Amino acid sequence: MRSLGREDGSSMIELAIVLPVLLIMFAGAAELGRLFYTYTTLDKATKVGARYISTSKDATSSDATLAANAALAARNLVVYGCPDRPDIPIANCVTKPPIVTGLDPAANVDVQITAPDPNGIRYVTVAIKSYTYNKGVFNLASMIGKPNSTFYFSLTPATTMRYMP
Repeated sequence: MRSLGREDGSSMIELAIVLPVLLIMFAGAAELGRLFYTYTTLDKATKVGARYISTSKDATSSDATLAANAALAARNLVVYGCPDRPDIPIANCVTKPPIVTGLDPAANVDVQITAPDPNGIRYVTVAIKSYTYNKGVFNLASMIGKPNSTFYFSLTPATTMRYMP
């Protein structure tokens, strides 16, 4: 009769019940933090690219090569973090890794740069299209049996600035 009132092991049972929930919450917080970090990094990259192209006199040049070089420099700023241009010798930044894993032109990540319109108020838009967020160590979708599209989706940051050379 005395063994019915004992509480040995009750805290172990409580831990066994609560631990899986705590682990999923920890994994979710870690993945959400990575998602926000990746999105803000991509958003800042589009802002830097838009700022560069909105102040470049070459962006509206009648010389197509100069305009293409300015767009390439803005694209390299977005992807690699430095404006590598064929006409201006800078340290070759294309050999650097991209600022975010998977942000690579070889991986079909599209950085779209809309040149300013020569008539009227001119705006420049820099957007990253088709960047798919990479799963981290904790794959939440597989942990709870949902498809990957539930948690992992394309990030599409974009920045529009007024063209003011």
